[in-house]
Amino acid sequence: MDLSSISPTLLVASLMVAATPILLAAIGELVVEKSGVLNLGVEGMMIIGAIAGFAAAVGTGSPIIGFICAALGGAALSLVFALLTQFFLSNQVATGLALTLFGLGLSALMGQSYIGIKPPASVKLDLPVISDFPILGTILFSHDITVYAALGLVAGVWWFLKYTRGGLILRAVGESHDAAHALGYKVVKVRIMAIMFGGACAGLGGASLSLVRVPQWTEGMTAGAGWIALAIVVFASWKPARVLLGAYLFGGVAVLQLNLQAAGVSIPVEYLSMSPYLITIIVLVVMSAHRNKAALNAPAALGRAFHASR
Repeated sequence: MDLSSISPTLLVASLMVAATPILLAAIGELVVEKSGVLNLGVEGMMIIGAIAGFAAAVGTGSPIIGFICAALGGAALSLVFALLTQFFLSNQVATGLALTLFGLGLSALMGQSYIGIKPPASVKLDLPVISDFPILGTILFSHDITVYAALGLVAGVWWFLKYTRGGLILRAVGESHDAAHALGYKVVKVRIMAIMFGGACAGLGGASLSLVRVPQWTEGMTAGAGWIALAIVVFASWKPARVLLGAYLFGGVAVLQLNLQAAGVSIPVEYLSMSPYLITIIVLVVMSAHRNKAALNAPAALGRAFHASR
């Protein structure tokens, strides 16, 4: 066992990359839940985004087009969820679970011909002098562009929800769809737009996995990342800044367990591999001890169907 081989600088830089797919999916799901909709299909949308982005990037040679197609793929799958839950008023939990199963099956079918293929390299931030700084350069200025896009998206969602009229309307719909409807707001339209935004973010998160973090296609490669994103939204009490903290916490644990394996720590690999998920469960259990405080932050209409005729 040689713990000196673990570099704190590289550890922090690696956790930022590892957290990005979950951060993208979680911030999109936060917007969806702020509108009062519970979409459990994040895992399915992520895996569809992963294969759609991978296939487009390989076919065109452009990772940018890959990410665009991943966002479109995730948004298209989320639109199916939106139509079923907002127009046909199907149960949101059951529909979300079905969406996940459908996404996993469809991605496995679509990805059969892409196994073993290497995608084109994504663009990295490369500032001539700043990127060469000993510590800060490695941590802050040596990542793929998706890391910075995810951070920008978190800041944008925070600003939108807190300071814009659109954010106020979205939160109003999530708190009381009947009151929002009485004021003349298009509840169904607002929720569909929020659902599609969440789907696009989940698709980008999936593409970040297949094009950046693990640049290859592997069936089921999301490996529960969508479920972790859902848990992080609850852990964050539906606040964007806390979503960033939760995603980086999970990313840090995931990277740390890989480094501990490489350092030869005398702990069974299976225990190390399950540690990120175990930590997530522990955090959620601790959060549930303050159930009343968390409930104050949860959208009041979360998971409730809207009937326009009422």
